[in-house]
Amino acid sequence: MSRMTGRRVRVDICVVGLGPTGRALAHRAARAGFEVAVVDPRPERPWVPTYSCWVDELPRWLPQSAIAARIEAPTVWTGAEHRIRRPYCVLSKAGLREALPLDDATVLTGRATAVGAHRVELNDDTVVTADTVFDTRGLPVPGARRTASAHGIFVDAERAAPMIGEGEGLLLDWRNENGAGPGEPPSFLYAVPLGDGTVIFEETSLGLRGGMPQRELRRRTLNRLAAHGIRLTGDEPTEAAHYPLDQPPPRPGTSMAVPFGSRGGMMHPCTGYSVADSLALVDTAIEAVRAGKDPIRLLWPPRARLVYWMRERGLYGLGRLTTAQSTAMFDAFFTASPRQQRALLSAHDDYAALGAVLFMTVARTWPFRWRFDLVGWANRNRWVGYEYAPSDPVLDPILPDDRGIGG
Repeated sequence: MSRMTGRRVRVDICVVGLGPTGRALAHRAARAGFEVAVVDPRPERPWVPTYSCWVDELPRWLPQSAIAARIEAPTVWTGAEHRIRRPYCVLSKAGLREALPLDDATVLTGRATAVGAHRVELNDDTVVTADTVFDTRGLPVPGARRTASAHGIFVDAERAAPMIGEGEGLLLDWRNENGAGPGEPPSFLYAVPLGDGTVIFEETSLGLRGGMPQRELRRRTLNRLAAHGIRLTGDEPTEAAHYPLDQPPPRPGTSMAVPFGSRGGMMHPCTGYSVADSLALVDTAIEAVRAGKDPIRLLWPPRARLVYWMRERGLYGLGRLTTAQSTAMFDAFFTASPRQQRALLSAHDDYAALGAVLFMTVARTWPFRWRFDLVGWANRNRWVGYEYAPSDPVLDPILPDDRGIGG
């Protein structure tokens, strides 16, 4: 690992940012024979978020050791229980890192102060020049953008058993157990085993402008656990998420570094997932460089851009629904065919099936008047400026107030 200052480094590909996406891109580029440099302030920093995806989204070159837990048929609760017959998994952060070694790349420890199409400057005066620069750094704080917010609590699997048994998982739980009233912004529970003897229970909000505060999400998570008789010790680790969902695909051209991963429009607007799609597109980006083509054009052909645009319409709808409307909408969606469900949840360019499922979801949502909210003809700015109640420090001394995070 290089710590020298004032260096001049010349490579084929430079990757800025070493999250899972950047590490995968650098690893596959080096394996493809390119001379690669990677830049990150803390290259060995452990990854904090929990990464999950559908098993069939993962590229074939990724070994099974990258999977920490597998759920054969995860559950969705709307007005009824839906079992999704599509294997789902939680990725092993250690296993994923080990599957993406950087032995053949030059690792530069430092913060990028300038990132251009062919030149990267570091805060220690190191300068990297490259034929292609990929910018895989994460996204900035969302501000008032449409946001994904989540508060997760890691619970021992034995204690979590009343809600999540071995091999089970809840992708969306819209049951009325989080203590939120009908006049409050909606949120759902996500709960999966992590393969290390713990289960994460994560109350999640999607699509609200500015997101939902951590204190509110935590209150709702605790209410759900209490509804199933799960009492916590107070020592459980937690996880916070708060990031924008509306990062658009980049425009083609060679005048800038190539944004890749969540920075490059690969954050799913309706679900907040990005890692699996990014991993699946790594080789497409590398082959574009090998062929001397613009990676953005190959990553984002017209059909993929159309899919993103349609999903963004779905995001706008999510952000203005009530809990009852959200439940009805997801109830309609999960009656769709497997291909149509995949078109919304993960397919990169299946625009025909996506258009069909979006139309069908709106058409099957009932009462009829709720469809106006889904398409934006009514209550377009619902929840904008909503004021959440403060937490009760007696009931929850762990996180009494956090107005600086997500609210």
